[in-house]
Amino acid sequence: MESYDLLKKKVEEAADDIAKASGGNKAASTRVRKAMQDIKAQAQEIRIKVLEISRQPPAAG
Repeated sequence: MESYDLLKKKVEEAADDIAKASGGNKAASTRVRKAMQDIKAQAQEIRIKVLEISRQPPAAG
């Protein structure tokens, strides 16, 4: 699922800023908060897609 890969990429990209924010870097903290909002939105998009898939009738096979 392409959306899931994008979510993983966003989490990986935030890792450096998370470490910097833990060290007290205020600018990194701001970037982490923004990244977390983006991650939250991406996760919600995935939830919606998964729900749509689960509501589809099973394929005849």
